[in-house]
Amino acid sequence: MTVPATTEATEAAEETAGAPGAAPVGEALRPHAEDAFADELKALAAADDRPRPARWRLSPWAVATYLLGGTLPDGTVITPKYVGPRRIVEVAVTTLATDRALLLLGVPGTAKTWVSEHLAAAVSGDSTLLVQGTAGTPEEAIRYGWNYAQLLAHGPSRDALVPSPVMRAMSDGMTARVEELTRIPADVQDSLITILSEKTLPIPELGQEVQAVRGFNLIATANDRDRGVNDLSSALRRRFNTVVLPLPATPDAEVEIVSRRVDQTGRSLDLPAAPEAIDEIRRVVTVFRELRDGVTTDGRTRLKSPSGTLSTAEAISVVTNGLALAAHFGDGVLRPGDVAAGILGAVVRDPAADRVVWQEYLETVVRERDGWKDFYRACREVSV
Repeated sequence: MTVPATTEATEAAEETAGAPGAAPVGEALRPHAEDAFADELKALAAADDRPRPARWRLSPWAVATYLLGGTLPDGTVITPKYVGPRRIVEVAVTTLATDRALLLLGVPGTAKTWVSEHLAAAVSGDSTLLVQGTAGTPEEAIRYGWNYAQLLAHGPSRDALVPSPVMRAMSDGMTARVEELTRIPADVQDSLITILSEKTLPIPELGQEVQAVRGFNLIATANDRDRGVNDLSSALRRRFNTVVLPLPATPDAEVEIVSRRVDQTGRSLDLPAAPEAIDEIRRVVTVFRELRDGVTTDGRTRLKSPSGTLSTAEAISVVTNGLALAAHFGDGVLRPGDVAAGILGAVVRDPAADRVVWQEYLETVVRERDGWKDFYRACREVSV
């Protein structure tokens, strides 16, 4: 996604669309944030008269507005990308304007990756300088690798060096992203220490180093549930300012998040709009919140919680799949039967323990709730 203040946005979009192997923006199944929201970013840049840190496309105020939404003086509506406490976004944005890296921490489904992508898009105009953390992520993914054909033919040289996304961000003064940092082996994690503390990346094979230019910073995400997988060393943790992203505070906030994301995803999949879907979205959110919190909305009934997280992201997936069922095998109206199987799959991760939790919830809560008879019958059918 390209976010420049002038015609650079159009030029960059054209370059992306014409790049070998790149899908045209309109054809991409999941456009990068800078492409999907290019018009909003362009409008913000045009209206933004506040000071910008070096190489930032927008001022910190405009970056926060891009994430939280608002209306510009010319009437342009900026849609919210994140629904949550404003202060969290402000702290995250100002962290990126300092020399400290940003660590977004939270349970699964709290929009860590989503916020990371949009922050990079708004700050640097490019959210693609990404390292995806896994148990097999090598050190080269963070530092650099080699083109072995060049290396064998000519020996070590800058031409033979393959820069990582982090190295490219350092050289260009951009924002790099590292997803699922705690899934990366500890010795690979620690290759970030020199980068974040000294702002340099040594290349001992060449007797050289890459120094970060102004504008460089790094956003990492980590999962609360991954504690104990590959915990960050104290030395590395000190290099980050940690911002914890909470679960949506209220049912209405979670319904709004799910509705927005389902609408965006549905448009990219050519699913018909479902104006009546809000009732089923609210039902899915209610089920997830009650099982997640271990108590019904009215506080009267204590519940057992299943082993899964039942995150907002999973609710989005359940509703999107339900819309696809309604569109392709129904009349286009989202009904209880369209979401029942998806909810069952999200709740019952452990076939033994979670199935008991689900059956108790169906019989003690869903069965007795006014207006939920159709949902109860649909869930019973798929639970057999």
